Order: sequence, then structure tokens, then C-alpha cells
Amino acid sequence: MNSSQNAPITVGLASYGMSGMVFHAPLLATNPHFKLTKVLERSSEKSKSRYPEVAVVKDFQALIQDDSVELVVINTPNALHFEMGKQALRAGKHVVMEKPFTVTTQEANELINLSKEQNCILTVFQNRRWDGDFRTIHQVVTQKLLGKPVYYEAHYDRFRNYIEANTWKEETGPGSGLLYNLGSHMMDQALVLFGKPQAITAHLGTQRPGGKIDDYYDITLHYPELVASIKSSYLVREPGPRYILNGTEGSFHKYGIDPQEEALKAGQTLTSPNWGQEPVADWGKLNTQLNGLHFTGTIETLPGSYPAFYQNVYEAIRLGKELQVKPEEAALGIQLIELAQQSNAEKRTVLID
Repeated sequence: MNSSQNAPITVGLASYGMSGMVFHAPLLATNPHFKLTKVLERSSEKSKSRYPEVAVVKDFQALIQDDSVELVVINTPNALHFEMGKQALRAGKHVVMEKPFTVTTQEANELINLSKEQNCILTVFQNRRWDGDFRTIHQVVTQKLLGKPVYYEAHYDRFRNYIEANTWKEETGPGSGLLYNLGSHMMDQALVLFGKPQAITAHLGTQRPGGKIDDYYDITLHYPELVASIKSSYLVREPGPRYILNGTEGSFHKYGIDPQEEALKAGQTLTSPNWGQEPVADWGKLNTQLNGLHFTGTIETLPGSYPAFYQNVYEAIRLGKELQVKPEEAALGIQLIELAQQSNAEKRTVLID
């Protein structure tokens, strides 16, 4: 156990774009076990308007060469994750990596090995594990409310029929595209629920006129007694169910999306007593057989809890507790993304080693 377990963990944030502004800085600022001390902003100082106590630096080296910084949050464009993660770990820093972990499995494994050599914590911000709807789905599966699951379908759809200007996310390059952006969340959720699949079949595409990246995917993960389907598109104006789960005893359907991201974008406080709670209209419908009785009705969605991610990071660094998002799990998610690309390119189902 760290002798300074009561001292807040000092944090350097590698970017103050959307993820830094909406997710990481607010989550860190409201947890007393962390102290955000440095923010990397190359061309502005927007962070100081909300966090006047932070020091703004213009170079990543200023972040990792500061001996007082214990944890570095790398939330930069995807293609930069590996190199910046390697530099931070070599400097002896604990690292939280924004998803996707890296662009390739080889890069992910290299960072995992380096973190072990340096005796540093390395984890990935898979915050969608703490979405209320996914927490509820996880309970439905683990409590076997549908008997044995046989089919799982998850959607992460948007309607954006234009090409957003001035963003690397719309440009071709390593780690770009919808599969890395949203697929990394959906792969992770399927792995949490069902573990490593045996094979993968993927269809990727560009549906928007003038698009340069994949903005659509339809992926099937094959398990011995289960099919898991994950789908996403930028051209879905009328959303269907976000989750469909069928089992030997019944079905569960869930509409709507976790409210935490929109609440954070609106500047709402994480300390609200109703934080992460969904409206009743979005609660999922369960139709099943329970202990010999037929039940049909709604299940109250468990509240979403993004703050739990950083609470676990604190406990891992200061108290030696187990990481909830292990880097090996995130590396497997990247492997599935690479195999999905292979499946799409070769127009076949690919077995997973």
C-alpha cells in the first residue's frame, strides 16, 4: 500500500478538447482523491476559465517531466495514443488512456509490457461500462432473468448526414473511423457480457456522400451458443431499440441512451442526487419466465455512474486494488477491431485465436 494513500493523486491532462472538457476534467475535479494540476493546451488556455488553479503547458514533455505529476490522462487523437503512452510510462507515470486504447494490438501489448516493467498502472477509459442501460443489461445477464442468452443486439446510432468540418475524426488515417470511435465501446461491452468470441463477421462501409471514413458497421461475434450483433450508423434518424437480448426464457428490449454525457455537456454537476438516472419512459421491457411465473413489465434502469471509473483508478494506485478496466481487456477489443477490418476486406468470417 502506498504510504501517501491519503494524498490526492496529481494529474496531468494531455488535451482539453471534447473528452477533456466534458469527461475527464469534471470527473477528476469532483473526486477528492485527485488534483488536476496541469493541462496541455497548445493554442489556448480554455481550461483556466473553469479550473483557474491549473497550470497550462504547451508541450507534452512539460507534462511528463514534471516529477509532481503522478497520473497522465492521454485523450489526444487516436494515432497519438501509443507514442504518448510509451513516453509517459517511461517517465514513470500512471496512465489513463482514452479509448480506443491504441491503433493496433501490437502497440497495446507493448504498452502493457512497459507498464509492468515500470510498475505503473495502465487503464483505458471504457466509460460506457458505467452507462445505466449497460449496467442493467449486465444484471439481466448475470441474474439469468432470460434463462440462457442466445442472441444479443446492440446499436449505437446517430443521425449526422453531413461531414463535420475541421476534425481529425472525419479524415482517413490510423485509428480513424466509426469502428474505432464507437466500436471500441461496443466491443468492450460484448466482451464484458460474454467473454472472447470464437469468430467474427464484419461489414464496414461509408454511407454519407463525400465521406472519407467508415461511418457504418454491422458486426457479428460468434460464440458457441450465442450470437452477438453490434451495429452503428451515422444515418439513423428514427432510432430502434438500443439493446435487444433474447434467451431461452424470454426477451429484454431497451430504448434510449444513458443521460450522463448530455448532462456533462450541459455543465450539470456530478454530485446531483439524481445523477445518471433515466426517465421512466426509457426503462427497458422484460418479458420472461421467472420461477415458474410469467412476468412482463418494465425494469427501472440502474443509474449511470461514470465517477466510478476514476474512483477505481484511485483505489488501484493508492490501495493496490484490482483494476476494473484491465489493459489486457482493452487490447482484446483492439484485436477484435483489427479482425473486423480483416473480415470486411476478405469478405469472410475470421476465426479468433
